[in-house]
Amino acid sequence: MTDDSHDRTGAVDFVEGRVATAPVDPEPFLLKIEAAEPGLRLDRWISANHTRLTDELERHGALLFRGFALDSPEDFGAAARAFSPELLDYLERAAPRTEIADKVFTSTELSEDQWIAFHHEMSYSHNWPGRLYFYGDRPSKTGGATPVASERAVYAKIPAELRERFRRHGVSYVRNYSPDLDIPWQVVFQTEDRAEVEAYCRESRTEFEWIGRDGLRTRAVRQAVSRHPGTGETVWFNHAHLWHISTLPAEVAEYLLDEYGPEGVPRNAFYGDGSPIEDDAVELIGELYKEAAVSLPWERGDVLVVDNFLATHAREPFHGDRRILVAMSDLHVNQDIR
Repeated sequence: MTDDSHDRTGAVDFVEGRVATAPVDPEPFLLKIEAAEPGLRLDRWISANHTRLTDELERHGALLFRGFALDSPEDFGAAARAFSPELLDYLERAAPRTEIADKVFTSTELSEDQWIAFHHEMSYSHNWPGRLYFYGDRPSKTGGATPVASERAVYAKIPAELRERFRRHGVSYVRNYSPDLDIPWQVVFQTEDRAEVEAYCRESRTEFEWIGRDGLRTRAVRQAVSRHPGTGETVWFNHAHLWHISTLPAEVAEYLLDEYGPEGVPRNAFYGDGSPIEDDAVELIGELYKEAAVSLPWERGDVLVVDNFLATHAREPFHGDRRILVAMSDLHVNQDIR
């Protein structure tokens, strides 16, 4: 098959079952792979085409599987494990989730009227998954898509001076965990034992302090950019545009700052030296991701595989019943902070 064969839809030379493929965005980005015959089990089909699919994921940043035989969270877990046998737990959580099957979780359980901004999964942490898997278990009738955006498209448009400023300083994340402000630390770290939390923080070079009866504040300086372990590409890789206080509604941000101060709000992001990140820099990054967004409505049984370095993902608001499941694999540890 020649390189230009992805520029049109048609049956291609995968093995064990015919499929049709086409990139959704001409970069090329987000390759849609649709079963062209009924009854193809996704886990078996991925296993039979594993090497080819790994190459396609690095080329396109994300793969959407549609029309395959896939009927349950367990089937989804099997398909994800066909890509990577060892799925990951979800520690140092930034959002509430429920485990539905072994290492298969609900996607972020946030109010349906809220937009979740584009982000790389766990880029605020010292380690993160290299691959993400999403499953359209119960798509909503209205909205609720999981848009993706190519990091290749976004990184090139970030002004060089801004890239260098972030690269030089990194990003400092301050989080306050409490039942009143944000997720309790017991949920985030999946333990009731303070000693376990302290050991995790020391291991990950995260500053911590216990506040009041049951509060915890952490500070961690993390990378602003990262390098893809396979392709060697440099990518924008941080949560600054997601956690910065300016991204909250103005009246909410004003109240929180007045009540708790910049380091007492639930989450905030600073340059790594502690200086404030400019509001307009945060706004620019968010707009660049929106401009690069590619969005397809979920269909029942869809599986979206995302290279967590090469693509960011978001969530559109929705109405009605919706359950999108997620799994993670290929743990990457940032050796620069250890």
